[in-house]
Amino acid sequence: MRIDTLSYNNAQTQGARRRAWLREHSPAHLQQSAALMSHALSLRPASTSHSTAILGAGACTEIPLPELARASDEVLLADIDLVSMQLARSELVAGLQKRIRLLECDLSGGVSNELNRLLQKQPWEQLARQGARAFFDAAALCLEQCPIPDPPQIAGLGSREFGLVISSLVLSQLFSYPLLDILDLVQRVAPSLPGEQERHRRYQEAAQSFRVRIIQAHLHLLRQLLDVGGLVVLLTDVRGFAFEVYGTDHDEAHRRYLPVLPRNFPELVHENFTVVEEAHWEWITDLPEKSRFGRGYEVAGYCLAKK
Repeated sequence: MRIDTLSYNNAQTQGARRRAWLREHSPAHLQQSAALMSHALSLRPASTSHSTAILGAGACTEIPLPELARASDEVLLADIDLVSMQLARSELVAGLQKRIRLLECDLSGGVSNELNRLLQKQPWEQLARQGARAFFDAAALCLEQCPIPDPPQIAGLGSREFGLVISSLVLSQLFSYPLLDILDLVQRVAPSLPGEQERHRRYQEAAQSFRVRIIQAHLHLLRQLLDVGGLVVLLTDVRGFAFEVYGTDHDEAHRRYLPVLPRNFPELVHENFTVVEEAHWEWITDLPEKSRFGRGYEVAGYCLAKK
């Protein structure tokens, strides 16, 4: 499962070295992320909990962890990648390290495992011989039947415990990793079929419904964690793009776009929260090389309050 490789991938893309790279090549991403969290801290009422939860914390590359730790009684880092969280804590001075609690957990509530269980029940080699329609009908059925806890019940995350809850660029991973497991299966069992899923209407509808269900469950989790008067900071990639030549990353003619979130994502946010502040910016993740495109994302950042 792709989720099993997350720690390895994070080691290549997170931490102090990555933060230094972003300061040089994508400074707006760090600045906007930190500004939104600092603003939420300034708005947090004195009457609410002074504990902070960071979901998808990883190595806290975009997160002003020293500032959050100084302003909080406790900061909970929650992620499936324990090593990266330990690295983030180790960068703090000893006095602030004592305020950091680590929680190793799957923030989806085990969706990849549930989907994998359903996938293993299908006779994929036989379905591949029957053709694309039979294959992707079965894949769609697995997505339709996959249970998604709403909200996920995660030991160590108490209801109404936090005055500030941060979801840090984790939302799209919650659904993209299990969906990539299906595409890995296609590549392994039916190497002639990759790309055929784009023409299979039932599969596309099942995948989109799967994304929406996971997004709703995550938003419900954020709401559940908030103490009365607390605030949420939600950072998420919205749309990806590739570009060929460094310096043309802002040129529409040189970009190729890839949607990440469903179009109705803003509506889902507004259904669950009152939007206190909203910001949009771009995040460059890779520069182009001779044989590889540069990559980046359009990011949406929200400061949210319970309705």
